[in-house]
Amino acid sequence: QVQLVESGGGLAQAGGSLRLSCAASGIILSINTMAWYRQAPGKQRELVATITSLGTTNYADSVKGRFTISRDNAKNTVALQMNSLKPEDTAVYYCYSDRVRAGGVVGDREYWGQGTQVTVSS
Repeated sequence: QVQLVESGGGLAQAGGSLRLSCAASGIILSINTMAWYRQAPGKQRELVATITSLGTTNYADSVKGRFTISRDNAKNTVALQMNSLKPEDTAVYYCYSDRVRAGGVVGDREYWGQGTQVTVSS
């Protein structure tokens, strides 16, 4: 069984920084893409950033230049460094992993974390 466990959310002031981390547990054989999504109250979940196993990254226009996604393939972790935070960044942030191959699990699957709250005050 694979689980994604996030940490690092909390409260920050506008212009401040927070760092989110996510660790995949289980007998992980490989993970293709890891990503962060977010969902603000009353809005749909949106993609924030992605990173492939080779390190190729992609960002939503709203966070380019402010957020940085990184991963450690050996530890099956992904992080999101969030700088110059804005009140509109307030949301629940979710870790996501795509095409995960794990011991004891048939085929490739996708997994979501439970979410971590990020609140940015003005």
